[in-house]
Amino acid sequence: MISDKSRFDLAIAKFDAANAEDPNKEMVDGKEHPKELLYAQRMSDMLNRFAPDAPEHVQLAVRAQHICRWKVPREDYPMDKPGYHKWRTYLYSFHGDTAGAIMQEVGYDDETIAKLQALLRKEKLKLNPETQLLEDVVDLTFLEHYLEAFVHKYSSRYEEEKLLDILRKTWKKMSEKGHEAALKLNYTPEMLAVVQKALG
Repeated sequence: MISDKSRFDLAIAKFDAANAEDPNKEMVDGKEHPKELLYAQRMSDMLNRFAPDAPEHVQLAVRAQHICRWKVPREDYPMDKPGYHKWRTYLYSFHGDTAGAIMQEVGYDDETIAKLQALLRKEKLKLNPETQLLEDVVDLTFLEHYLEAFVHKYSSRYEEEKLLDILRKTWKKMSEKGHEAALKLNYTPEMLAVVQKALG
């Protein structure tokens, strides 16, 4: 339940305005969209289908999952595993701070902001149902909208095992409810074969 609809809508609008500044674009049905704005909208759409009664701070966290991500390029960190983890760890705080500042601006209290920031840090995954819900939405959005590009990125036979390993790790992070929803997504035959191979 939304405690103050006008405040919630304003926060979402400000999140979207921030993401609309993304210089990176994605084409959908012949129209160009800022990548992170499109991602945020897809995340909210997935949450509305998967858990329409999610608490207000979860709805906000879902919309702010990648807020202004382009401002922290992966290339700014060493291109190895420790560099990747350092980048991801910084992003958790960056997204939380960015969203938190917007929420404070529109009148949210410190407790609600702290809840959102804990979710974006993925605290207590598998133990906190709300963190698990956010993770399920992240993974379902990936499978529905980004799997195909990901598969093509790892299209060589040499990299296939790496691709399958990543998919298995993704699956492991999801809940049983998330698994059920993932198996009902509308995959192309090619993508369904990849998912089945990873799970098999």
